[in-house]
Amino acid sequence: MIRPHTRTITNRTVRHFPIGLALLATLHLLLAPTESAAQGAPAAFDRTTPPTLGPAPTLTVPRVQSAALANGPALRLVEQRELPLVQVILSVAGGARLDRDDPGLISFVANLLDEGAGTRDANALQGELAFLGASLSTGASWDATTISLKVSRRNLDAALDLMADVVLRPTFAANEVTRQRDLRLASLLQQTDQPAALASLATAQTLFPAGHPYHRSAAGDSTTTARLDSATVRAAYHGAIRPERATFYVVGDITLDEARTALDRRFGGWRAAGTERRPAPVLGNARRASGVQLILVDKPGAAQSVINIVAPGVERTTGDFAAIEVMNTILGGSFSSRLNTLLRETKGYTYGISSGFSYRPLPGPFTVSTAVRTDVTDSALVDIFRELRTIRETPVTNAELERAKAYLGLAVPGDLETIGQVASEVATLALWNLPIDYLTEYVQRVGQVTAADVQRVARAFVPAENAWVIVVGDLAKVRAPIERLGLGTITVREVGSLTR
Repeated sequence: MIRPHTRTITNRTVRHFPIGLALLATLHLLLAPTESAAQGAPAAFDRTTPPTLGPAPTLTVPRVQSAALANGPALRLVEQRELPLVQVILSVAGGARLDRDDPGLISFVANLLDEGAGTRDANALQGELAFLGASLSTGASWDATTISLKVSRRNLDAALDLMADVVLRPTFAANEVTRQRDLRLASLLQQTDQPAALASLATAQTLFPAGHPYHRSAAGDSTTTARLDSATVRAAYHGAIRPERATFYVVGDITLDEARTALDRRFGGWRAAGTERRPAPVLGNARRASGVQLILVDKPGAAQSVINIVAPGVERTTGDFAAIEVMNTILGGSFSSRLNTLLRETKGYTYGISSGFSYRPLPGPFTVSTAVRTDVTDSALVDIFRELRTIRETPVTNAELERAKAYLGLAVPGDLETIGQVASEVATLALWNLPIDYLTEYVQRVGQVTAADVQRVARAFVPAENAWVIVVGDLAKVRAPIERLGLGTITVREVGSLTR
Protein backbone atom coordinates (compact mmCIF):
# COMPACT_ATOMS: atom_id res chain seq x y z
CA MET A 1 0.00 0.00 0.00
CA ILE A 2 1.27 3.47 -0.95
CA ARG A 3 0.95 5.89 1.92
CA PRO A 4 0.87 9.62 1.33
CA HIS A 5 3.26 11.81 3.25
CA THR A 6 2.49 15.35 4.32
CA ARG A 7 4.10 18.77 4.66
CA THR A 8 2.73 22.09 5.84
CA ILE A 9 2.69 25.24 3.63
CA THR A 10 1.23 28.50 5.02
CA ASN A 11 -0.95 26.68 7.52
CA ARG A 12 -2.26 24.20 4.93
CA THR A 13 -1.51 20.52 4.91
CA VAL A 14 -0.61 19.16 1.48
CA ARG A 15 -0.76 15.41 0.98
CA HIS A 16 1.36 13.82 -1.76
CA PHE A 17 -0.55 11.01 -3.50
CA PRO A 18 0.03 9.11 -6.72
CA ILE A 19 -0.50 11.37 -9.71
CA GLY A 20 -4.27 11.01 -10.09
CA LEU A 21 -4.99 11.83 -6.46
CA ALA A 22 -2.30 14.53 -6.45
CA LEU A 23 -4.07 16.26 -9.35
CA LEU A 24 -7.35 16.28 -7.41
CA ALA A 25 -5.61 17.70 -4.37
CA THR A 26 -4.03 20.44 -6.46
CA LEU A 27 -7.35 21.42 -8.02
CA HIS A 28 -8.91 21.57 -4.57
CA LEU A 29 -6.25 24.01 -3.42
CA LEU A 30 -6.57 26.16 -6.56
CA LEU A 31 -10.35 26.36 -6.37
CA ALA A 32 -10.63 26.84 -2.63
CA PRO A 33 -11.26 30.46 -1.55
CA THR A 34 -8.31 32.24 -0.01
CA GLU A 35 -8.44 33.66 3.49
CA SER A 36 -8.47 37.22 2.12
CA ALA A 37 -11.37 36.47 -0.21
CA ALA A 38 -13.26 34.79 2.58
CA GLN A 39 -12.82 37.93 4.68
CA GLY A 40 -14.37 40.04 1.88
CA ALA A 41 -11.19 41.77 0.72
CA PRO A 42 -11.65 43.89 -2.43
CA ALA A 43 -10.47 42.58 -5.80
CA ALA A 44 -6.92 43.55 -6.79
CA PHE A 45 -8.11 45.48 -9.85
CA ASP A 46 -11.19 46.16 -11.94
CA ARG A 47 -11.05 44.06 -15.10
CA THR A 48 -13.71 46.17 -16.81
CA THR A 49 -11.51 49.28 -16.90
CA PRO A 50 -8.26 49.41 -18.90
CA PRO A 51 -5.26 50.39 -16.76
CA THR A 52 -4.01 53.94 -17.12
CA LEU A 53 -0.69 54.30 -18.87
CA GLY A 54 2.01 56.03 -16.93
CA PRO A 55 4.51 58.41 -18.50
CA ALA A 56 6.69 56.82 -21.16
CA PRO A 57 10.33 56.31 -20.20
CA THR A 58 12.95 58.37 -21.97
CA LEU A 59 14.13 56.69 -25.16
CA THR A 60 17.78 55.71 -25.14
CA VAL A 61 19.26 54.84 -28.54
CA PRO A 62 22.50 52.89 -28.98
CA ARG A 63 25.73 54.62 -29.95
CA VAL A 64 26.83 54.10 -33.55
CA GLN A 65 30.57 54.10 -34.25
CA SER A 66 31.92 54.81 -37.73
CA ALA A 67 34.95 53.75 -39.71
CA ALA A 68 35.85 52.63 -43.25
CA LEU A 69 37.65 49.70 -44.83
CA ALA A 70 40.95 50.27 -46.58
CA ASN A 71 39.32 50.09 -50.02
CA GLY A 72 36.45 52.43 -49.26
CA PRO A 73 33.31 50.65 -47.95
CA ALA A 74 31.88 52.38 -44.90
CA LEU A 75 31.49 50.62 -41.55
CA ARG A 76 28.85 51.43 -38.94
CA LEU A 77 28.99 49.48 -35.67
CA VAL A 78 26.94 49.19 -32.50
CA GLU A 79 28.45 47.26 -29.60
CA GLN A 80 25.94 45.11 -27.74
CA ARG A 81 27.51 42.72 -25.26
CA GLU A 82 24.39 41.13 -23.75
CA LEU A 83 24.64 38.01 -25.94
CA PRO A 84 27.59 36.44 -27.80
CA LEU A 85 26.02 37.13 -31.21
CA VAL A 86 26.95 39.31 -34.18
CA GLN A 87 24.76 40.64 -37.00
CA VAL A 88 26.42 41.85 -40.20
CA ILE A 89 24.42 43.54 -42.96
CA LEU A 90 26.14 44.58 -46.16
CA SER A 91 24.04 47.15 -48.00
CA VAL A 92 24.97 48.11 -51.56
CA ALA A 93 23.09 51.19 -52.72
CA GLY A 94 21.07 50.98 -55.91
CA GLY A 95 18.69 48.06 -55.74
CA ALA A 96 15.94 47.60 -58.28
CA ARG A 97 16.30 51.17 -59.53
CA LEU A 98 19.35 49.88 -61.40
CA ASP A 99 17.19 47.57 -63.54
CA ARG A 100 16.86 50.19 -66.30
CA ASP A 101 15.43 48.29 -69.33
CA ASP A 102 15.62 44.91 -67.59
CA PRO A 103 12.92 44.88 -64.89
CA GLY A 104 13.60 42.26 -62.27
CA LEU A 105 17.29 41.88 -63.11
CA ILE A 106 18.86 43.15 -59.87
CA SER A 107 16.49 41.19 -57.63
CA PHE A 108 17.32 38.09 -59.71
CA VAL A 109 21.05 38.71 -59.24
CA ALA A 110 20.59 39.22 -55.50
CA ASN A 111 18.65 35.98 -55.12
CA LEU A 112 21.41 34.07 -56.96
CA LEU A 113 24.27 35.27 -54.77
CA ASP A 114 23.85 32.44 -52.26
CA GLU A 115 22.96 29.79 -54.85
CA GLY A 116 26.60 28.77 -55.18
CA ALA A 117 29.72 30.73 -54.23
CA GLY A 118 33.47 30.08 -54.15
CA THR A 119 34.00 26.35 -54.42
CA ARG A 120 30.59 25.43 -52.99
CA ASP A 121 27.27 24.83 -54.66
CA ALA A 122 24.06 25.96 -52.97
CA ASN A 123 23.67 22.78 -50.91
CA ALA A 124 27.26 22.81 -49.66
CA LEU A 125 27.02 26.47 -48.75
CA GLN A 126 23.83 25.98 -46.75
CA GLY A 127 25.30 22.90 -45.10
CA GLU A 128 28.32 24.84 -43.82
CA LEU A 129 26.14 27.69 -42.61
CA ALA A 130 23.96 25.21 -40.73
CA PHE A 131 27.05 23.60 -39.19
CA LEU A 132 28.11 27.02 -37.88
CA GLY A 133 24.62 27.84 -36.62
CA ALA A 134 24.62 30.86 -38.93
CA SER A 135 21.87 32.37 -41.05
CA LEU A 136 22.65 34.19 -44.28
CA SER A 137 20.17 35.80 -46.64
CA THR A 138 20.35 37.91 -49.77
CA GLY A 139 17.85 40.14 -51.52
CA ALA A 140 17.17 43.46 -53.19
CA SER A 141 14.68 46.23 -52.50
CA TRP A 142 14.07 49.36 -54.54
CA ASP A 143 16.83 50.99 -52.52
CA ALA A 144 19.66 48.50 -52.11
CA THR A 145 21.00 44.99 -52.45
CA THR A 146 21.58 43.42 -49.05
CA ILE A 147 23.50 40.43 -47.74
CA SER A 148 22.72 39.68 -44.11
CA LEU A 149 24.62 37.36 -41.75
CA LYS A 150 23.82 36.41 -38.15
CA VAL A 151 26.13 34.10 -36.20
CA SER A 152 27.57 33.42 -32.77
CA ARG A 153 30.71 35.37 -31.93
CA ARG A 154 32.88 32.26 -31.75
CA ASN A 155 31.94 31.24 -35.31
CA LEU A 156 32.12 34.73 -36.82
CA ASP A 157 35.42 34.24 -38.68
CA ALA A 158 34.31 31.07 -40.44
CA ALA A 159 30.92 32.60 -41.28
CA LEU A 160 32.54 35.76 -42.68
CA ASP A 161 34.60 33.56 -44.99
CA LEU A 162 31.35 32.21 -46.41
CA MET A 163 29.82 35.67 -46.63
CA ALA A 164 32.89 36.91 -48.53
CA ASP A 165 32.46 34.11 -51.06
CA VAL A 166 28.79 35.04 -51.51
CA VAL A 167 29.59 38.72 -52.05
CA LEU A 168 32.83 38.49 -54.01
CA ARG A 169 32.83 35.08 -55.67
CA PRO A 170 29.28 34.00 -56.64
CA THR A 171 29.43 31.28 -59.28
CA PHE A 172 26.28 32.08 -61.31
CA ALA A 173 26.47 28.58 -62.74
CA ALA A 174 24.47 28.17 -65.94
CA ASN A 175 22.35 25.33 -64.56
CA GLU A 176 21.52 27.34 -61.43
CA VAL A 177 20.62 30.43 -63.46
CA THR A 178 18.33 28.30 -65.60
CA ARG A 179 16.72 26.69 -62.55
CA GLN A 180 16.09 30.01 -60.82
CA ARG A 181 14.85 31.59 -64.05
CA ASP A 182 12.32 28.79 -64.52
CA LEU A 183 11.17 29.18 -60.91
CA ARG A 184 10.64 32.90 -61.41
CA LEU A 185 8.76 32.33 -64.67
CA ALA A 186 6.48 29.90 -62.84
CA SER A 187 5.96 32.43 -60.07
CA LEU A 188 5.11 35.18 -62.57
CA LEU A 189 2.63 32.84 -64.25
CA GLN A 190 1.00 32.13 -60.90
CA GLN A 191 0.51 35.87 -60.37
CA THR A 192 -2.02 35.93 -63.19
CA ASP A 193 -4.29 33.87 -60.93
CA GLN A 194 -3.69 35.96 -57.78
CA PRO A 195 -6.01 38.98 -57.43
CA ALA A 196 -3.71 40.73 -54.94
CA ALA A 197 -0.74 40.46 -57.30
CA LEU A 198 -2.85 41.71 -60.21
CA ALA A 199 -4.02 44.66 -58.11
CA SER A 200 -0.39 45.56 -57.33
CA LEU A 201 0.54 45.46 -61.02
CA ALA A 202 -2.47 47.57 -61.97
CA THR A 203 -1.67 50.04 -59.20
CA ALA A 204 1.93 50.52 -60.35
CA GLN A 205 1.01 50.85 -64.02
CA THR A 206 -1.82 53.28 -63.28
CA LEU A 207 -0.08 55.57 -60.82
CA PHE A 208 3.39 55.72 -62.38
CA PRO A 209 3.86 56.50 -66.09
CA ALA A 210 6.02 54.48 -68.46
CA GLY A 211 9.61 55.54 -67.91
CA HIS A 212 9.18 55.81 -64.16
CA PRO A 213 11.10 53.05 -62.28
CA TYR A 214 8.04 52.13 -60.22
CA HIS A 215 5.87 51.57 -63.30
CA ARG A 216 7.02 47.95 -63.39
CA SER A 217 7.36 45.27 -60.75
CA ALA A 218 10.72 44.89 -59.01
CA ALA A 219 10.39 41.17 -59.80
CA GLY A 220 10.17 41.89 -63.54
CA ASP A 221 7.95 40.24 -66.10
CA SER A 222 8.02 37.03 -68.12
CA THR A 223 9.53 38.67 -71.22
CA THR A 224 12.61 40.06 -69.48
CA THR A 225 12.98 37.02 -67.23
CA ALA A 226 13.05 34.65 -70.21
CA ARG A 227 16.12 36.49 -71.55
CA LEU A 228 18.23 35.96 -68.42
CA ASP A 229 21.41 33.91 -68.72
CA SER A 230 24.75 33.63 -66.92
CA ALA A 231 26.45 36.34 -68.97
CA THR A 232 23.66 38.84 -68.37
CA VAL A 233 23.57 38.08 -64.66
CA ARG A 234 27.35 38.33 -64.25
CA ALA A 235 27.52 41.67 -66.08
CA ALA A 236 24.73 43.05 -63.92
CA TYR A 237 26.49 41.81 -60.78
CA HIS A 238 29.71 43.63 -61.65
CA GLY A 239 27.79 46.76 -62.56
CA ALA A 240 25.68 46.87 -59.39
CA ILE A 241 27.60 45.17 -56.55
CA ARG A 242 30.51 47.60 -56.11
CA PRO A 243 32.63 48.59 -53.09
CA GLU A 244 32.16 52.34 -53.55
CA ARG A 245 28.42 51.86 -52.91
CA ALA A 246 28.82 49.49 -49.98
CA THR A 247 28.26 49.96 -46.24
CA PHE A 248 28.70 47.32 -43.55
CA TYR A 249 26.34 47.54 -40.56
CA VAL A 250 27.62 45.45 -37.65
CA VAL A 251 25.85 44.99 -34.31
CA GLY A 252 26.74 42.68 -31.46
CA ASP A 253 29.52 41.29 -29.32
CA ILE A 254 32.44 42.91 -31.14
CA THR A 255 34.47 46.12 -31.06
CA LEU A 256 34.96 48.55 -33.92
CA ASP A 257 38.63 47.60 -34.33
CA GLU A 258 37.82 43.89 -34.31
CA ALA A 259 35.11 44.33 -36.92
CA ARG A 260 37.25 46.49 -39.18
CA THR A 261 40.14 44.01 -39.00
CA ALA A 262 37.86 41.03 -39.73
CA LEU A 263 36.17 42.76 -42.66
CA ASP A 264 39.40 44.20 -44.10
CA ARG A 265 40.89 40.71 -44.14
CA ARG A 266 38.07 39.44 -46.33
CA PHE A 267 36.79 42.48 -48.24
CA GLY A 268 39.83 44.76 -48.34
CA GLY A 269 40.80 43.49 -51.80
CA TRP A 270 37.34 44.11 -53.27
CA ARG A 271 37.65 46.21 -56.42
CA ALA A 272 35.05 47.43 -58.89
CA ALA A 273 34.96 45.67 -62.24
CA GLY A 274 33.00 46.14 -65.44
CA THR A 275 30.73 49.02 -66.39
CA GLU A 276 28.88 50.62 -63.52
CA ARG A 277 25.08 50.44 -63.64
CA ARG A 278 23.31 53.68 -62.79
CA PRO A 279 19.63 54.40 -62.25
CA ALA A 280 17.74 55.35 -65.36
CA PRO A 281 16.52 58.94 -65.55
CA VAL A 282 13.02 59.37 -64.22
CA LEU A 283 10.58 60.16 -67.02
CA GLY A 284 7.44 61.65 -65.50
CA ASN A 285 6.12 61.92 -61.96
CA ALA A 286 3.38 59.97 -60.24
CA ARG A 287 0.01 60.73 -61.78
CA ARG A 288 -2.72 62.34 -59.72
CA ALA A 289 -6.21 61.30 -60.77
CA SER A 290 -8.65 63.91 -62.00
CA GLY A 291 -11.60 63.11 -59.80
CA VAL A 292 -12.17 59.46 -58.89
CA GLN A 293 -11.13 57.07 -61.65
CA LEU A 294 -11.84 53.36 -61.35
CA ILE A 295 -9.79 50.60 -62.99
CA LEU A 296 -11.68 47.29 -62.97
CA VAL A 297 -9.88 43.99 -63.66
CA ASP A 298 -12.03 40.94 -64.31
CA LYS A 299 -11.34 37.77 -62.29
CA PRO A 300 -14.33 35.51 -62.98
CA GLY A 301 -15.39 33.35 -60.07
CA ALA A 302 -13.40 35.31 -57.47
CA ALA A 303 -14.89 34.97 -54.00
CA GLN A 304 -13.42 38.31 -52.98
CA SER A 305 -12.71 41.67 -54.54
CA VAL A 306 -9.28 43.19 -53.97
CA ILE A 307 -9.51 46.96 -53.61
CA ASN A 308 -6.62 49.42 -53.81
CA ILE A 309 -7.28 53.14 -53.51
CA VAL A 310 -4.11 55.01 -54.40
CA ALA A 311 -2.65 58.45 -54.92
CA PRO A 312 0.86 59.94 -55.11
CA GLY A 313 2.69 59.70 -51.80
CA VAL A 314 5.20 61.95 -50.11
CA GLU A 315 8.96 62.08 -49.57
CA ARG A 316 10.30 60.50 -46.39
CA THR A 317 12.24 63.66 -45.58
CA THR A 318 9.14 65.85 -45.36
CA GLY A 319 8.87 67.94 -42.22
CA ASP A 320 5.34 66.61 -41.77
CA PHE A 321 6.48 63.01 -41.40
CA ALA A 322 5.45 62.67 -37.73
CA ALA A 323 2.03 64.24 -38.33
CA ILE A 324 1.47 62.03 -41.38
CA GLU A 325 2.29 58.90 -39.41
CA VAL A 326 -0.07 59.88 -36.59
CA MET A 327 -2.84 60.67 -39.08
CA ASN A 328 -2.38 57.37 -40.92
CA THR A 329 -2.31 55.39 -37.67
CA ILE A 330 -5.77 56.75 -36.90
CA LEU A 331 -7.04 56.20 -40.44
CA GLY A 332 -5.75 52.74 -41.31
CA GLY A 333 -2.26 52.17 -39.96
CA SER A 334 -3.13 50.11 -36.89
CA PHE A 335 -5.51 47.32 -35.92
CA SER A 336 -7.70 49.77 -33.98
CA SER A 337 -7.76 52.27 -36.86
CA ARG A 338 -11.02 53.69 -38.17
CA LEU A 339 -10.96 51.69 -41.39
CA ASN A 340 -10.21 48.34 -39.75
CA THR A 341 -12.65 48.90 -36.91
CA LEU A 342 -15.47 49.71 -39.33
CA LEU A 343 -14.93 47.22 -42.16
CA ARG A 344 -13.64 44.29 -40.12
CA GLU A 345 -14.98 44.57 -36.59
CA THR A 346 -18.30 46.36 -37.15
CA LYS A 347 -19.40 45.19 -40.60
CA GLY A 348 -17.47 41.97 -41.14
CA TYR A 349 -16.62 42.78 -44.75
CA THR A 350 -12.96 41.79 -44.56
CA TYR A 351 -10.27 40.12 -42.50
CA GLY A 352 -8.34 43.37 -42.56
CA ILE A 353 -7.85 46.73 -44.24
CA SER A 354 -4.89 49.06 -44.00
CA SER A 355 -3.58 52.34 -45.31
CA GLY A 356 -0.06 53.66 -45.58
CA PHE A 357 2.64 55.57 -47.40
CA SER A 358 5.50 53.77 -49.18
CA TYR A 359 8.73 55.65 -48.54
CA ARG A 360 11.31 55.04 -51.27
CA PRO A 361 14.16 56.96 -52.94
CA LEU A 362 11.41 58.55 -55.01
CA PRO A 363 8.00 59.15 -53.39
CA GLY A 364 5.99 55.93 -53.50
CA PRO A 365 2.21 55.64 -53.34
CA PHE A 366 -0.32 56.25 -50.62
CA THR A 367 -2.52 53.14 -50.60
CA VAL A 368 -5.67 51.91 -48.92
CA SER A 369 -5.76 48.16 -49.47
CA THR A 370 -8.20 45.40 -48.60
CA ALA A 371 -9.97 42.29 -49.88
CA VAL A 372 -13.72 42.10 -49.25
CA ARG A 373 -16.51 39.66 -50.00
CA THR A 374 -17.75 40.01 -53.56
CA ASP A 375 -21.29 40.88 -52.47
CA VAL A 376 -20.16 43.90 -50.42
CA THR A 377 -17.69 45.42 -52.87
CA ASP A 378 -19.82 48.49 -53.50
CA SER A 379 -20.69 48.93 -49.82
CA ALA A 380 -17.00 48.73 -48.87
CA LEU A 381 -16.14 51.46 -51.37
CA VAL A 382 -18.83 53.71 -49.90
CA ASP A 383 -17.53 53.19 -46.37
CA ILE A 384 -13.88 53.69 -47.32
CA PHE A 385 -14.55 56.98 -49.09
CA ARG A 386 -16.69 58.14 -46.17
CA GLU A 387 -13.73 57.60 -43.83
CA LEU A 388 -11.34 59.33 -46.22
CA ARG A 389 -13.60 62.37 -46.28
CA THR A 390 -14.21 62.35 -42.54
CA ILE A 391 -10.57 62.48 -41.53
CA ARG A 392 -10.09 65.42 -43.89
CA GLU A 393 -13.16 67.35 -42.78
CA THR A 394 -13.55 66.63 -39.05
CA PRO A 395 -10.90 66.94 -36.30
CA VAL A 396 -9.96 63.64 -34.69
CA THR A 397 -10.91 63.06 -31.06
CA ASN A 398 -8.41 63.55 -28.28
CA ALA A 399 -8.68 59.85 -27.36
CA GLU A 400 -7.79 58.81 -30.92
CA LEU A 401 -4.94 61.29 -31.05
CA GLU A 402 -3.37 60.18 -27.78
CA ARG A 403 -3.76 56.50 -28.63
CA ALA A 404 -2.08 56.98 -32.02
CA LYS A 405 0.81 58.95 -30.53
CA ALA A 406 1.35 56.28 -27.87
CA TYR A 407 1.13 53.54 -30.51
CA LEU A 408 3.94 55.14 -32.53
CA GLY A 409 6.13 56.43 -29.75
CA LEU A 410 6.04 53.31 -27.59
CA ALA A 411 6.77 51.08 -30.61
CA VAL A 412 10.22 52.58 -31.22
CA PRO A 413 12.04 50.73 -28.40
CA GLY A 414 10.63 47.48 -29.76
CA ASP A 415 12.30 48.22 -33.08
CA LEU A 416 15.67 48.20 -31.28
CA GLU A 417 15.18 45.01 -29.31
CA THR A 418 17.46 42.56 -31.16
CA ILE A 419 20.80 42.98 -32.90
CA GLY A 420 19.11 42.31 -36.24
CA GLN A 421 16.55 45.03 -35.59
CA VAL A 422 19.23 47.51 -34.58
CA ALA A 423 21.28 46.80 -37.72
CA SER A 424 18.21 47.10 -39.94
CA GLU A 425 17.14 50.35 -38.26
CA VAL A 426 20.56 51.94 -38.68
CA ALA A 427 20.69 50.83 -42.34
CA THR A 428 17.17 52.09 -43.07
CA LEU A 429 17.81 55.50 -41.50
CA ALA A 430 21.01 55.80 -43.53
CA LEU A 431 18.97 55.69 -46.74
CA TRP A 432 17.71 59.15 -45.78
CA ASN A 433 21.02 60.33 -44.27
CA LEU A 434 19.47 60.22 -40.81
CA PRO A 435 21.49 59.28 -37.70
CA ILE A 436 20.05 56.88 -35.16
CA ASP A 437 19.68 59.83 -32.75
CA TYR A 438 16.88 60.94 -35.07
CA LEU A 439 14.63 58.36 -33.39
CA THR A 440 14.62 60.43 -30.21
CA GLU A 441 13.65 63.51 -32.20
CA TYR A 442 10.96 61.51 -34.00
CA VAL A 443 9.36 60.39 -30.73
CA GLN A 444 9.37 63.98 -29.50
CA ARG A 445 7.77 65.22 -32.73
CA VAL A 446 5.09 62.54 -32.54
CA GLY A 447 4.27 63.71 -29.03
CA GLN A 448 3.81 67.28 -30.28
CA VAL A 449 1.31 66.45 -33.06
CA THR A 450 -2.07 68.16 -32.60
CA ALA A 451 -5.53 67.41 -33.97
CA ALA A 452 -5.11 70.42 -36.25
CA ASP A 453 -1.87 68.92 -37.63
CA VAL A 454 -3.67 65.66 -38.36
CA GLN A 455 -6.45 67.41 -40.24
CA ARG A 456 -3.98 69.58 -42.17
CA VAL A 457 -1.91 66.65 -43.49
CA ALA A 458 -5.05 64.62 -44.16
CA ARG A 459 -6.33 67.39 -46.40
CA ALA A 460 -2.96 67.55 -48.15
CA PHE A 461 -2.31 63.85 -48.70
CA VAL A 462 -5.48 61.74 -48.29
CA PRO A 463 -7.24 61.33 -51.68
CA ALA A 464 -10.94 61.74 -50.99
CA GLU A 465 -11.78 63.59 -54.19
CA ASN A 466 -8.92 62.65 -56.57
CA ALA A 467 -8.01 58.98 -56.40
CA TRP A 468 -7.33 55.93 -58.48
CA VAL A 469 -9.50 52.97 -57.46
CA ILE A 470 -8.28 49.52 -58.50
CA VAL A 471 -10.77 46.66 -58.13
CA VAL A 472 -9.88 43.08 -59.08
CA GLY A 473 -12.85 40.76 -58.86
CA ASP A 474 -15.73 39.06 -60.63
CA LEU A 475 -17.02 41.92 -62.80
CA ALA A 476 -20.16 40.03 -63.71
CA LYS A 477 -21.19 40.48 -60.07
CA VAL A 478 -19.53 43.72 -58.99
CA ARG A 479 -19.45 46.03 -62.03
CA ALA A 480 -23.14 47.04 -62.06
CA PRO A 481 -23.26 47.82 -58.30
CA ILE A 482 -20.07 49.88 -58.63
CA GLU A 483 -21.46 51.80 -61.60
CA ARG A 484 -24.59 52.66 -59.62
CA LEU A 485 -22.44 54.37 -57.00
CA GLY A 486 -21.44 57.03 -59.52
CA LEU A 487 -18.00 57.44 -57.97
CA GLY A 488 -16.30 58.36 -61.24
CA THR A 489 -15.18 57.16 -64.64
CA ILE A 490 -14.63 53.43 -65.16
CA THR A 491 -12.02 51.67 -67.28
CA VAL A 492 -11.87 47.89 -67.66
CA ARG A 493 -8.49 46.21 -68.11
CA GLU A 494 -7.77 42.63 -69.09
CA VAL A 495 -5.42 40.46 -67.03
CA GLY A 496 -3.18 39.95 -70.06
CA SER A 497 -2.58 43.68 -70.41
CA LEU A 498 -1.11 43.79 -66.89
CA THR A 499 1.35 40.94 -67.29
CA ARG A 500 2.76 41.60 -70.75
